[in-house]
Amino acid sequence: MNDLIRAREVRVVDANGDQLGIMTAREALGIAGDRGMDLVEVAPNAKPPVCRIMDYGKHRYEQSKRDKAAKKKQKVVNIKEIRMSPKIDDHDFEVKFKAAERFLKSGDKVKVTVRFRGREIVHSNLARTKLENLATQLKEVAAVERPPKLEGRQMIAVLAPRSDTSQKAETKKVEAKAETVEGNN
Repeated sequence: MNDLIRAREVRVVDANGDQLGIMTAREALGIAGDRGMDLVEVAPNAKPPVCRIMDYGKHRYEQSKRDKAAKKKQKVVNIKEIRMSPKIDDHDFEVKFKAAERFLKSGDKVKVTVRFRGREIVHSNLARTKLENLATQLKEVAAVERPPKLEGRQMIAVLAPRSDTSQKAETKKVEAKAETVEGNN
């Protein structure tokens, strides 16, 4: 930028995108100074390097606005974990099912872990059945991202929310906020 440009000759493009031609860096700096703008090197590897006459402060401000807008559009995905044993009782399984359903509806991924203690690992097929049963019961709100897999002394499966259910949760949150705002007025 400005005095930091080391090339002798540069191709100059003005703020409107018009080519001003090839000139020395000093001449380009003079033109930029007359217009009250900066000379910014945009393509240093080109022969000759390409420089643009622009308001660098304004350019940085607009770039930061674009970055903030892109960051707002990103969604942070949390992974919630649910632990159970391979000998889980029906009611306890139902409680875990409801918790997983709640997490998935709020847009979070669910990592379901079945821990084996002692000789329980002999019955790993029982744990696989439990995990597959949970996945089939949650098929309306979740998709299996990672099928049940034995890792050490535990079996793990990961369920991700279906895109349409997470969008419904977002719209419900927005509607709830709108209702509370209307109720306060």
